[in-house]
Amino acid sequence: MGNLRLLLNKPMKIFWVLGVVFVLISRKRVDCFEGLNVTEIVYGEQKNGWSNRPLLVGLTLISSAAAKGAVCLDGSLPGYHLHRGFGSGANSWLVQLEGGGWCDTIRNCVYRKKTRHGSSRYMEKFIPFSGLLSNKRSENPDFYNWNRVKVRYCDGGSFSGDSQHKGAQLYFRGQRIYSAAMEELKSLGMRHANQALLSGCSAGGVASILHCDEFRALFPGHTRVKCLSDAGLFLDAVDVAGQRTMRKLFGNVVRLQAVGPHLPRSCTSRLNPIMCFFPHRLIADVKTPLFLVNAAYDSWQIQASLAPASADPHGNWYGCKLNNAHCSAPQIRFLQGFRGQMLGAIRRFGKFRKNGYFINSCFSHGQTERQDTWFAPGSPHIGNKGIAQSVGNWYFDRAETKIIDCPYPCDRTCHNLVFAHL
Repeated sequence: MGNLRLLLNKPMKIFWVLGVVFVLISRKRVDCFEGLNVTEIVYGEQKNGWSNRPLLVGLTLISSAAAKGAVCLDGSLPGYHLHRGFGSGANSWLVQLEGGGWCDTIRNCVYRKKTRHGSSRYMEKFIPFSGLLSNKRSENPDFYNWNRVKVRYCDGGSFSGDSQHKGAQLYFRGQRIYSAAMEELKSLGMRHANQALLSGCSAGGVASILHCDEFRALFPGHTRVKCLSDAGLFLDAVDVAGQRTMRKLFGNVVRLQAVGPHLPRSCTSRLNPIMCFFPHRLIADVKTPLFLVNAAYDSWQIQASLAPASADPHGNWYGCKLNNAHCSAPQIRFLQGFRGQMLGAIRRFGKFRKNGYFINSCFSHGQTERQDTWFAPGSPHIGNKGIAQSVGNWYFDRAETKIIDCPYPCDRTCHNLVFAHL
């Protein structure tokens, strides 16, 4: 099954890390899991012998950002990693917004500004490009030779806030960072793109939805522009104690970082801005073609919003959260209900031919950034379609791509996540 193993370190009493520190067995650093605070990567061979040594791409800081107030939580310059396209892809651009959870209180954000997700001072100087960012045709058949960019995430609000807290010396400038990054990329040639794709995973997947139409507006009408959200379909779901943990988190983020004015008017004109930070309330109104890649049993949402420790004081969900194979029949029924909510959330969105989705019945979170789940021997499939092929078919209009898996436990191609401790 290609399961990943996440190992516990000392818990920290900060919400965005959810009280856990993990070591992830993977082929690469996976930003989608920063909500679960992956802090170390152990490289290893895949079970079938396939291996990958990803391209390492250097960090560039946006020198013009300071004058625009487009700074990270600690006031440092934001940055990005760019690998230039070549051949037929020299004029095509793929921009990926990095994920990594949120900070929803002053205390959490003060902690976060001393990490790579709050300051460029702590960012890696080189990061691996694999999966959707790979430069190898055998690993990324449709986008390997495009200009591929990863915009680093250092604001804690899905690139969407614009405020500050002088007392704590915190800058919530996600919207400005997004704008400064796009201006920088346009100056590097993106303004002349004939094809462009905005993507993101987890918190970055939320950002790719929030900014999708804004991204479309950067280009002439004749440019093919689309957006991709991986593991970004966070639901306003009731947890195992009957509370709405995710609504509390998102509410705190929206208020603290003054996100409301930057959310789509199509939603805020009729709903409270907090409700409009949930992607499922936005996707049907996004005008630009949008594709969703999501696990129906999203591991992050199970850990953080469906069965967090605060909603499970007796630890009844502990074993189930560690390994889906340990879930009881009633717990599986609860999770099947969550899957049903997810499928309901995309119903109106799916009626538009321009949109697409790949919803597999896996216990995972983020599948486009990892090579083993994006495109590799044994990668997840629904029927005869894998994730990379499905995204490519949709982007290039080769086929209408709306694919939903049968319910757990029918899919034997999943790369389910198995945790050692919480």
